[in-house]
Amino acid sequence: MAKRLLDPDSPWLLALLAALVALGPLSVDMYLPAMPAMMRDFGTDISQMHLTLSSYLTGFALFHLACGPLADRFGRKPILLGGTLLFVAACVGCSRSDTVGEMLLFRFLQGIGACVGPTLARTVARDVFGPTGAARALSLIAMLMALAPAVAPTLGGVLLLVLPWESVFIFLGVYAATMIILIQVFLPESLPAVQSLHPRVIARNYGELLVDPFFLTVTVTSGLVYAGLIIYLASSSFIYIEMLGVPPQYFGLVFLGSVAGYMAGSALSARLSRRHDSERIMRLGVILAMLASCLLLACSRAWPASVLALMLPMMLYSIAMGLVLPHAMAIALRPFAHIAGTASALLGFIQMSLSAGASALTGQFLTTTPQPMVWILLAISACSLVLGLRAHSLYMRTKP
Repeated sequence: MAKRLLDPDSPWLLALLAALVALGPLSVDMYLPAMPAMMRDFGTDISQMHLTLSSYLTGFALFHLACGPLADRFGRKPILLGGTLLFVAACVGCSRSDTVGEMLLFRFLQGIGACVGPTLARTVARDVFGPTGAARALSLIAMLMALAPAVAPTLGGVLLLVLPWESVFIFLGVYAATMIILIQVFLPESLPAVQSLHPRVIARNYGELLVDPFFLTVTVTSGLVYAGLIIYLASSSFIYIEMLGVPPQYFGLVFLGSVAGYMAGSALSARLSRRHDSERIMRLGVILAMLASCLLLACSRAWPASVLALMLPMMLYSIAMGLVLPHAMAIALRPFAHIAGTASALLGFIQMSLSAGASALTGQFLTTTPQPMVWILLAISACSLVLGLRAHSLYMRTKP
């Protein structure tokens, strides 16, 4: 079975890659309902708790810069195994933290370990499915992976009914340990050619990416769209539980609309990829994200105490994200088969750096109303729209 997993027609390959990608959103979504309880236990405030997410995203972002070159030199599988093992150790550290400072340290290490799953799952998809098939594969992986944020907040809320918040991190550690076994047994190596780890070669590879006319524009566009979702997730437990009075055990239900939207967007993305270029689908996504952000502002001001006023516009935003992310990744990785790990890593670094900064910024202003989050999301969507339209314009100029 191990050899057959790398067959592009095998559904098991997509399922395993989706489970690897899911390690990232699980690490964010599952602990969201625990954040108010953690804040009380640590004797801290909302801005410090936002930093526990920013710390995770910072580690996630920074290790991308090493993860890609290491995977291009030593292979995808050894780096996947080593990073996931570090994630397990960091989960134990999080569960034993007594202060917010300790939690920040272990969340940073957790982010380093978590980044290998999503980064190298994208890389394996590029290795196996090729430059054109990768967009559809990534869309299908995203649709499968959406099960994680559908289940994670509800599972976290249910765990908190009978167990302390530490149980969330124990569960994450067990999930990651299971992934180590599956990687070792079922995932063969897919590295097409070994790359050098010489600093000059690494610098040349990153330089090749940064001067590409599409890579930086497309990557920042997708990073901004993803950052919009992250600030919503980081703020959600305080908005829904503290401000709007949603019980923790029902907290996960507020994400069902977003999860359904992301799955629908990913399914539509895969379907459209059969007939349309990735650049056109990404343009549609950024336009839809801007419309969703405007709707969120209007609804949140008209019905400030309504849960649906936030849920429904974010469902539309999630559809947009399902359109943007897979195709932005495919566009970014398309010309770089020889350094796919490095390209995926730089994409992830930019994406997570933008998310970490946006989350920390939102935490500084979020107090008793969702409006700071809404306005920051609107600004992010406007920037992604401008860049997305520029990327499409560049594409039209170079299209034969």
